[in-house]
Amino acid sequence: MTTRIPYGEDPSQFGDLHLPDGKARGVVVVIHGGFWRDRYDCALGTPLAASLAEQGWAAWNLEYRRLGSGGGAPATFDDVAAGIDALAALAPARALDLSTVVTLGHSAGGHLAAWAAARQRYGWSSRAGIPVTHVISQAGVLDLRAASADGLSDDAAAALLGHRPSEADERYDPAQQVPLDVPVWCVHGAADDDVPPSQSRDYVAAARAAGAEAELVEFAGDHFEVIDPDSAVWQRILSILEGIRPDGRPG
Repeated sequence: MTTRIPYGEDPSQFGDLHLPDGKARGVVVVIHGGFWRDRYDCALGTPLAASLAEQGWAAWNLEYRRLGSGGGAPATFDDVAAGIDALAALAPARALDLSTVVTLGHSAGGHLAAWAAARQRYGWSSRAGIPVTHVISQAGVLDLRAASADGLSDDAAAALLGHRPSEADERYDPAQQVPLDVPVWCVHGAADDDVPPSQSRDYVAAARAAGAEAELVEFAGDHFEVIDPDSAVWQRILSILEGIRPDGRPG
């Protein structure tokens, strides 16, 4: 069962909630990519959300304001934070188990998935907000300064912030937010020509050096194979989720 639910008044402030048959084992927040631009939308995440529901998860496929439709900093970040915190109001009627809330994001969505786990440090959620318990980044743009230096997608990172990223942008930049307090898996194709694998490799190395729980899952494919629900790497992601115990910790 899939239901579209607004979490704000803007046309981009909604999520599609995919529920499994029977009680959901936890929630996966699906955050689509597209270098934060509005020519891409949450339809990119729909096949993944459907697959997750088939596996017994509640999948919250999140839309948000993007560049070209009122997005950029801080609006895009405001929306992702509000969309995740909206789960608190949805949980009672939908029987959602919020003890396990995984953010799963592709490309720019991987950036937002990792960012969301640290958002409360920077005032984006009250103490009553919904904490992220695990992060799975799929070919994520995890270092905004490196993304800008590499000119990824016509310097989309600078467009997101309204200036070239610097050390003053810690509140927006996952690479500057390590260590996180939750486990992170960075899944990245070695043949990715859109977001270089160094984004994930360097993030995991820095996170581990800082004492965080982080794992690099590298495969032979490209940027988009990771969001194909028929791919072998998607099965690997499902196995990662399968390994999360009911108490919210990795198995």
